[in-house]
Amino acid sequence: MERILYTGTKNASSWAFRAWLPFRELGIEFEERVVDIRKPQRFENLRRIGEISPAVSVPVLVENQSVIFDSLAIMEYANDIGGGSLLPSDPLAKARARSFLSWQHAGLSGLCPRLSFESAFYQDKRQMTQSEQADAERLFHCWEQELAHSGGPYLCGDLSLADLVLVPTVIRLYAHSPEMCDWPRAHQWVMRLLARESVEEWMSEAKSLPPVILDDYRK
Repeated sequence: MERILYTGTKNASSWAFRAWLPFRELGIEFEERVVDIRKPQRFENLRRIGEISPAVSVPVLVENQSVIFDSLAIMEYANDIGGGSLLPSDPLAKARARSFLSWQHAGLSGLCPRLSFESAFYQDKRQMTQSEQADAERLFHCWEQELAHSGGPYLCGDLSLADLVLVPTVIRLYAHSPEMCDWPRAHQWVMRLLARESVEEWMSEAKSLPPVILDDYRK
C-alpha cells in the first residue's frame, strides 16, 4: 500500500502539523514528503501540489489512487484506520470533541491572526496587544472549563483529535503568553501536550530551521 503525506516547512506549516500528528500518535506507517512553502519557492512548489490537489495547499494525503486534501479530513481518516481511539465513543463527548475540531478549522473566531505559527520561532517576540491578550485569556478559560468538565488530563479525558488539532495554537500562544497561573488545568494540559514525543519530534526540526519572518507581525 502506498500512503504519502505531503507536509510543509516545519516552522511554517501548522495545518500540515495537525494532519501529521494523528499518524504519529497512532503509529500508522506513511511516507512523508516535505514541501518547502517558504518564499520564493513557495509558489512553484504549491503549483506542483495543485497537480494532485484541488486545494493547491498542504497537507495532502495520497493513498493508492485516492487524494485527501483537507487537514481535518486527513485527521479523521487517520483516526478511522488507526482504530478510532482519538475520538470518544460516547456520541455527546464525540460531538464536543468535534466542536473543537470545527472551531479550530474555522480559524478560532479569528483569534490573534498576527500571532502566526511562524512567530512562535522568532527570537525577538513582541508583546501581545491588549486585544490579543484578552483573546488568548478567553481561550485559556475555555480550555480550563473543558478540562474541568472532562476531568482531564486531556480535553475529552483521553488524548483525542480535539487536543491534537490545537497543538499549533497552543505553541504560538504559549510562546507569547506563558503565564497561565489563573488556569492551572489548562497550563498542565499545555505542558503535557508539548512534552508528547510526536510534538517534540516535529518541533525539534522546526526549531532547527531559519525563522520565516512575516511582514505584518510588528504592524
